[in-house]
Amino acid sequence: MSFTCYQINDLTQRQLLEIMAQRVAVFVVEQNCPYQEIDQADKGALHLCQWSESGELMAYARLLDKGETVSFGRVLVTENYRSQKLGRKLIEKTIAELHERFPNKDIIISGQTYLLDFYKSFGFVEISEEYLEDDIPHIDLKLS
Repeated sequence: MSFTCYQINDLTQRQLLEIMAQRVAVFVVEQNCPYQEIDQADKGALHLCQWSESGELMAYARLLDKGETVSFGRVLVTENYRSQKLGRKLIEKTIAELHERFPNKDIIISGQTYLLDFYKSFGFVEISEEYLEDDIPHIDLKLS
């Protein structure tokens, strides 16, 4: 059950549908936040996934090359796997994947404020004041 990084065309239809369904379940339904969850950035993004042996999505993050910097978001661990500490493993793999594919680029993310200490434990530092994004408190963070 390792992590695999895909371009959108490398995903099967079933995998893509599972990713999109889980993202909507977490970011729209669970967080009660109606917004355009699936967007044009998905086409050029890298999709980091961990699948169970039965093909169920366990963890996911979307990785983006923004030119001079890189970013990630849409970070989730599916409900059935949240007690397994996959969030830490997912962020470690995400950072490693970005450093490998985009060496010498800073990682800048928009993180939910309640996860600030979690992201700081990976070396991220605050680079903005808190702000609302889709009515959820966020803060910009940087990892050099």
